Amino acid sequence: MAAVSGSSGASVAAEAFDLRHHGDAEVRKAGLVDLAVNVRQGEMPEWLAQPIRSSLNDLAAYPDQTVAREAVAARHGRPPAEVLLTAGAAEAFVLLARVLRPWRAVVVHPQFTEPEAALLAAGVSVDRVVLSAADGFVLEPSSVPDDADLVVIGNPTNPTSVLHAASSIAALARPGRTLVVDEAFADTVPGEPESVAGRRDLPGLVVIRSLTKTWQLAGLRVGYLLASASAVAALGEAQPLWGVSTPALAAAVACSSMRATAAADEFAVVLAEEREYLLAGLRELPWVRVHGVPASSFVLIETPGAVELRERLRELGWAVRRGDTFPGLGPDWLRIAVRDRPTTDRFLAALQAAH
Repeated sequence: MAAVSGSSGASVAAEAFDLRHHGDAEVRKAGLVDLAVNVRQGEMPEWLAQPIRSSLNDLAAYPDQTVAREAVAARHGRPPAEVLLTAGAAEAFVLLARVLRPWRAVVVHPQFTEPEAALLAAGVSVDRVVLSAADGFVLEPSSVPDDADLVVIGNPTNPTSVLHAASSIAALARPGRTLVVDEAFADTVPGEPESVAGRRDLPGLVVIRSLTKTWQLAGLRVGYLLASASAVAALGEAQPLWGVSTPALAAAVACSSMRATAAADEFAVVLAEEREYLLAGLRELPWVRVHGVPASSFVLIETPGAVELRERLRELGWAVRRGDTFPGLGPDWLRIAVRDRPTTDRFLAALQAAH
């Protein structure tokens, strides 16, 4: 059972949403240009592909997280005991749902739906705080109930692409509360200025990161969480033995290197330019609205008749992500992945033709 509250804090019964629907469902038909999945496209860099290939020689041994934990810890300036590798960010949400027994769990929406789905599957009641499009989907910390002992928020948030200030995120932390910050797209922002991944002073903080987006590893299933040593130990006890594969651990080591951090930042700079190019084209369409300031590898648009528009785009060979499965949104919303300029030009032409 979920409840929803707006800026007034009043709770009402929440609508049912398909929380298990994700962008990959949009591209299962062959031949569509994929603007529905927020995974970087193109060729994997050799410095990443090589260690993954080499790890195949070690598959006879059970996977060991030690080296990967040390690499991730060094990347974020934390002890290895505060790192847990997971089979993608999604497993981290499942582990939290199984281990925590919150009295009042709050998920800030619109955002990635797996945290709420995992909590509900574990029998946890969930309240929703829904950010307003009129306010640019910007977080107001006071909108989160004071008595919430579990709060989940994305930064930058999927699907809004809004980047919240680190100070606003930090304001949600307090003794007796677990604050879960989904930073799956943090490395799509140059310099990661609002990340709290290195913060060890915030009580109850759990940061979840994914390596599947920027590094094209969705099929490998690799991510990690950062938290206090005691929280990591408890979550590790709930994790299946050897749940993260040897190739995934090799990828985590490679993606935590200084070389990877620099490469991610270079990609984020180019991504910002490509995103602004897409936004400029969308601004030319009077029937399209973008709320807030997009900061990640996707943009969220509002347009009347989006359900039919999405189907016409599919007929023209384009897949975009429906927005009506995200709490706080409805049938007039679509999420569009940022791609290179030639692809964007062809998409904008298709969008006009489909309207």
